[in-house]
Amino acid sequence: MAVTIYYKEDAPIDALKGKKVAVIGYGSQGHAHSLNLRDSGIEVAVAELEGTDNYKLAVEHGLSPTDIKQACEGAALIIVTLPDEIQAKVYADQIAPNLAAGQTLGFCHGFNIHFKYIEPPKDINVVMIAPKGPGHLVRSEFEKGGGVPCLIAVEQDATGDAKQIALAWANGIGGARAGIIETTYKEETETDLFGEQVVLCGGLTALIKAGFETLVEAGYQPEIAYFECMHEVKLIVDLMYQGGINYMRYSVSNTAEYGDLTRGPRIITDKTKAEMKKILAEVTSGEFAKEWVQEYKSGHKNFDALYEKDHDCQLETVGKKLRKMMKWIDSKEV
Repeated sequence: MAVTIYYKEDAPIDALKGKKVAVIGYGSQGHAHSLNLRDSGIEVAVAELEGTDNYKLAVEHGLSPTDIKQACEGAALIIVTLPDEIQAKVYADQIAPNLAAGQTLGFCHGFNIHFKYIEPPKDINVVMIAPKGPGHLVRSEFEKGGGVPCLIAVEQDATGDAKQIALAWANGIGGARAGIIETTYKEETETDLFGEQVVLCGGLTALIKAGFETLVEAGYQPEIAYFECMHEVKLIVDLMYQGGINYMRYSVSNTAEYGDLTRGPRIITDKTKAEMKKILAEVTSGEFAKEWVQEYKSGHKNFDALYEKDHDCQLETVGKKLRKMMKWIDSKEV
C-alpha cells in the first residue's frame, strides 16, 4: 500500500487563519501545540487548572489560561492533549456540554475515540494530528525552523473540510515542514499501543532487566552489568536512530555484529513472537484498553505496586550511583 505524505504546499494554514484554537491541557504536547500555533499567527486559548505548575508555565509563556468552557467558546478547533486515562471524564463533564455544531475536535492519540470511550456528536469533526516525537522536540524543532513528522487521521467529517483543518493544524505546529503521513485512528492507536508494550517500553525494559540480572546472578559486579546492559543501550539505539539496523551493524565491531546475527534470534524466538501476537490481539480487541481504564478507575493499585517494585530494584539503585559519575548525562532521577 502506497503511503500518502503531505507537505507545506498541501497543508495551507488558511483553514485556521482568523479563527480561534483551544488547547485543553498545557503539558508536553499541549505547550508545544499552543506556542507553535501562536507563533504561526493563530489565536490560541489554553485551558488549564488554575494553580497547577502547567498553569503557571502557560502564564510564563505569555498565555492567559482559562477554564474549558471559556476556551471552547467560539473555537474552530479544540485540541485535547490530556492524558488518555482522564480524557473521557473531562470530555463528558466539561467539553461535551460546551461543543457547538461545526466545531472540530482534535486529538494527538486515538485511544479514547477508537475504543469509544469518547463518542462525539455527528455534527462535530473529529481529527487527529499525532507528532512522532515528544512535545519538547515539537517545540525545539519548530524554533529552529524545522518540524517533527506527524500522522493525520480524520474519523468524522461533519463539515466537509475536516481534513483541511487538520492539515492546517499540522502546518501550524511545524509538521508540514517534515511531512504529514496519512493514517487512521485504528492504525495509529493499535500500532502505538503495540509498539510501547512490545518494543519501546515493555520489551526493552524487560530485556535490560533480564540481561542485568543474568550477569549479577552469575557473580559479575552490578556496576559492570549496568554498563553492558543499560548504559550502552543508548550507543546502539543512537546508531539505529541515525541509519537503521544496517548502519548500527556497520558501526560496531565484527565480533559484536556476529554475536548480533547468531545470538539475537535465540533471545527473540518464535515463542516470543507468538506472545507478541497475543499482545496485539489484546490491543486490537480493546481488552488492554478496558483493563487500563478499569485499573485507573479502581485506584490503580496494581499499577502503583508494579511501579514501586521496579523503582528501587538493584538495576535502578546501581544506575543512580553510576550516573553521578557521568556529568555529561544530565541525569534525571525520580
